[in-house]
Amino acid sequence: MKFRSYIISLISFLLLVPFKGTSQKLSAKDYIEHFKEDAVKEMCLNKIPASIVLAQAMFESANGNSELAKNANNHFGIKCKKEWGGESYAKDDEEAQECFRKYGSVLESYTDHSLFLKTRPRYAFLFDIPVTDYKAWCLGLKEAGYATDPKYAKRLIDIIEKYKLHELDKHPLIEKPEFPGMEIEMPELDIREVYRFNRGKFIITKQGDSFFKISSEFNIELEKLMEFNDLNRGDKIEIGQKLFLEPKREKAKEPYHVVQKGETLRAISQIHGIKLAILCKNNHLKPENELKPGEILYLRGKKPFEALHLTSD
Repeated sequence: MKFRSYIISLISFLLLVPFKGTSQKLSAKDYIEHFKEDAVKEMCLNKIPASIVLAQAMFESANGNSELAKNANNHFGIKCKKEWGGESYAKDDEEAQECFRKYGSVLESYTDHSLFLKTRPRYAFLFDIPVTDYKAWCLGLKEAGYATDPKYAKRLIDIIEKYKLHELDKHPLIEKPEFPGMEIEMPELDIREVYRFNRGKFIITKQGDSFFKISSEFNIELEKLMEFNDLNRGDKIEIGQKLFLEPKREKAKEPYHVVQKGETLRAISQIHGIKLAILCKNNHLKPENELKPGEILYLRGKKPFEALHLTSD
């Protein structure tokens, strides 16, 4: 009887615990618990503070409870824009039935948010701000026009400080900080997760990884793994690196990429999941060519885009 009572209690508890995809309304703490790891992974890949990613998602999606979050997996309120070629969701906003991006998963929404910031010149200056300076990032997002709300920066800062999200901005593989007054644990990156972007499977490398270890783990020839990621013998693995487990595609989801400071052609090919050779061919470049900040690279062919398309978004 005790065992039966234990099972009934356990089932009741599990039914009350919110989880990704639940129809129950999520609290702020629920949301943080569910998506903090996604925010940290985006920080490792794209150098956007995890606190900023989470705070924006929490504010824009009402902690995952908004109509847009539930029906379109859109947690950042990103509208279709002229270059969007994916699915869409119509919703009243500043105008009636505006077009918003619709994603297959919440992870795709997080990834597209990073690409959205990285591929627009007006946000370029943000990437010169340290990931630990969340206040400067909040003020910068408002200055760049991410939202029309005059109190947007303050709202983000209030969320970050209330839930101590800035603690997530400390690199998870270097330091595991304390969270006084908040029941939240630092994300553990020791569980191998496989993601998909632009129809290509990839992982995020972690401490203790090697190319040989990954090739063995996924039963991929070492030479193939290196080829999929446009790597050469002698290249060293880096923690937080995006590593594809199958060939990248010949076209990206986005039509173009605006080069950020320090980016290389290979790095851009990894961000968008497009073959380096195709990226070079589209732009009449060689892999070793150096890029200039603000330079436009075409990801889906050699079609020109009017400058207006880059500045009016």
